[in-house]
Amino acid sequence: MKGAASTMRRVAVVGGGIAGLSAAYQLHRADAAGMPIRFTLFEASPRLGGIIDTTRRDGFTIEGGPDGWVSEKSWARELAAELGLADAIVGSLDAERVTYIATEGALTAMPKGMRMMVPGDLQAAMDSPLFTDAAKQAMAAEPARAEELRRSALARSTDRSDESVRDFTVRHFGAEVADTVAAPLLAGVFGGDISHLSVRSVMPHFITLEQEHGSLILGLQHGAQNHSTASSIFSSLRDGLGSLVEHLAARLPAHAMHCEALVTGLERTHAGWKIYRRGADAEVFDGVIAALPAPHTARLLAPVDAALPPLMPQTFSSAIVVALAFAPGANLRLPPGFGFLVPQSARSAEKGALLACTFLHQKYPHRAPAGGALLRAFFGGPGAASLLPESDEALERLAVDLLAEFLGPLPPRQFTVVRRWPNSLPLYPVGHLERIDQLAARVAQIPGLRITGSLLRGVGLPDVIHQSRDAAQSLAQELSGA
Repeated sequence: MKGAASTMRRVAVVGGGIAGLSAAYQLHRADAAGMPIRFTLFEASPRLGGIIDTTRRDGFTIEGGPDGWVSEKSWARELAAELGLADAIVGSLDAERVTYIATEGALTAMPKGMRMMVPGDLQAAMDSPLFTDAAKQAMAAEPARAEELRRSALARSTDRSDESVRDFTVRHFGAEVADTVAAPLLAGVFGGDISHLSVRSVMPHFITLEQEHGSLILGLQHGAQNHSTASSIFSSLRDGLGSLVEHLAARLPAHAMHCEALVTGLERTHAGWKIYRRGADAEVFDGVIAALPAPHTARLLAPVDAALPPLMPQTFSSAIVVALAFAPGANLRLPPGFGFLVPQSARSAEKGALLACTFLHQKYPHRAPAGGALLRAFFGGPGAASLLPESDEALERLAVDLLAEFLGPLPPRQFTVVRRWPNSLPLYPVGHLERIDQLAARVAQIPGLRITGSLLRGVGLPDVIHQSRDAAQSLAQELSGA
């Protein structure tokens, strides 16, 4: 417990997205538990939440950023439950789950049981029109190569070597599966090219499967026999992910939260960490948590240690979301399922930035009024950056035209929501985790400093929440001498 002689330690949390809010929440809990810790959060924009951006309008719940999280990672669910949102957690409508691949102006369903690029149901893959006979033969042969693949995986684990997602997929299933399934799936999440993305960073579960079973197909089958499949693959909140931000903000002291507070500089002095803000006097803190996108973190920390920025991600993908809301009774005809992905082979130069479309009212409950529909077009990759200056109206027209190629003419919309996210997704290149280990080791030598956010070991909500709470707890323990 805090005694009369305890010295209160002050921590600056720089960034008010989900990373900064999670860190601030953990510091607040540490204070409540008896550690002499107080935080002040600085967010440059007028609002909290970062890329979590929920619009509620006319019975629609529209996500301008992520629409949920992977259920098997527990950290987002645990935080929601702590905030009193356990009853508001909703699972994806997996009984109706179908994902399509766009092929020559048509949509072809991915085989039942596909887990990313791995056929959990091999017979379904063999019966699918999505693959050529050569690809089917490569998939059918993969289980028989289990021991060869396992030995190769164990050799890689010994020297911690990394490889691209494409190389990893080609080793197991060949180039066609890599380009037809793995590439659009990963582009839809990261906006990146699988030829450059690190498999150890973005698909660690598959690395574990390979090390244990060799064959990814046999590994999935083993997991299916030993684990319940009752839970949904994805989770969200009934009133949108904005509820998570709102409940976090409500738990934190209002006087400690500062929006439109741009931190322009950071200096380590004998008295502590000096924070410089635009339009305000400098303040001194005992500790700092940098919870910013990688480019801003790099710029802020370069004067502290010039060796830190080169260890952070150097390339980023921009994203644009165009959400189309259709009123009940609109004559919109959709196939069942969650939506479709657009592989590079199905994209012309003009539509190269369209990576995916989600049928959100068919993926989650409570996303549209009864009889209504909600489509969300996702633009990413290199082509998205050139579209960022376009007007909302131009982006809506582009989305409608491109979606119509696969869905047929779209009826009039009730309204449209457009969100732009420049350089929002850090791309994890081959060797990313090794560099992040080096980054962590170097930061550990700087007292009172922590870094968190999507630049580290995962871009999904659970990973960011987990990393941020861990960073805050370790800093609280360091400063309080616990």
